[in-house]
Amino acid sequence: MKRAIVSVTNDLATDQRVIKTTKLLCQLGFEVLLIGRKRPNSLDFNPQNIKTKRFRLLFNKKFAFYAEYNLRLFFYLVFKKCSLYIANDLDTLLPNYLLSKIKNKPLIYDSHEYFTGVPEIQNRLIVKKTWKLIEKTIFPKLKDVITVNDSIAGLYEKEYGIRPIVVRNLPESQPGFVLKSRKELNLPEDKNIILMQGSGINVDRGAEELLLSMKPQYGLEGIALYYIGSGDVISLLKSMVKDYGLEDRVHFIPKVNYNTLKHYTANANIGVTIDKGDSLNYLYSLPNKLFDYINAGLPVLASKMPEVEKIVKKHNIGLTIDNHEPAHIASKIKEMLSDQKLYQQLKGNTRKAADKLIWEKESVVLKEIFKKYI
Repeated sequence: MKRAIVSVTNDLATDQRVIKTTKLLCQLGFEVLLIGRKRPNSLDFNPQNIKTKRFRLLFNKKFAFYAEYNLRLFFYLVFKKCSLYIANDLDTLLPNYLLSKIKNKPLIYDSHEYFTGVPEIQNRLIVKKTWKLIEKTIFPKLKDVITVNDSIAGLYEKEYGIRPIVVRNLPESQPGFVLKSRKELNLPEDKNIILMQGSGINVDRGAEELLLSMKPQYGLEGIALYYIGSGDVISLLKSMVKDYGLEDRVHFIPKVNYNTLKHYTANANIGVTIDKGDSLNYLYSLPNKLFDYINAGLPVLASKMPEVEKIVKKHNIGLTIDNHEPAHIASKIKEMLSDQKLYQQLKGNTRKAADKLIWEKESVVLKEIFKKYI
């Protein structure tokens, strides 16, 4: 049996794209080793038929983290037999590329985002130049490159003359899914629920402005806002809740496994994805939560990022905001909830879109790439 080694820098448990990719490899007959890291707050992760290795690292942030992880990954891979390397994102590419050359084994690169455009490194010029150097050195030499949407594929094609194959991160179909009630989940049964979910509720995601839209002067009575997941602004958001006295309106649920998250998502009324376009990565992003909302039958409130707006307008599954002013966000939420004819139309369209936007259909092209290495 051929072995595929799949590596990523996150803790694996919430990375649905990587999990779905490894399941597809198993279906094709590969033995799979999935490599990530273990953090103090990481969820349990014990997938069937997939071997895992999660590094416990001394460093968890910035340069020290990436240096330690890449060194650990390189020396770990040196002693592992492998038929196919799959590197997820630029922060795992270098050790995988080196080992693929040393051992003369094929490498597939899956870029989940436009890594050198992430906001965290835009003002750290040395860090950005280092990642860009790694990318410029390796990317033009790759044969199989995958990414998550057409906009990012276009950026890479313009820069390197290679257009990656697009495989969007769509959810799997869920036959037999039995939804838990709000009562079972300890959610309010008498309020409309606005939801922002994700493992990256970070700066420039619009989370702060969404919270401020819940201030009493904006008129969102009978509405509860929930943040589910993790991110670097969660602590700030909790402080804001106390500062503005919004404890009865705004609530937080820590990150949960994906199967549990689906129940919370499907019990909400509106799903929110309002990233800002201040960085290239966010401007051209296509957030996983957008498709999770659609799959759960939630009308969407979105910002006008090109890839997101394309989905929202094509399938008519929500409204978009013109700016991030809290009053404007509140007005759009009221528009969606007060017009029941509009709301039911949007909700019905999400169900139609959900039948089309599923992993089983999207992953056909990915399966053909993997088949080359069986």
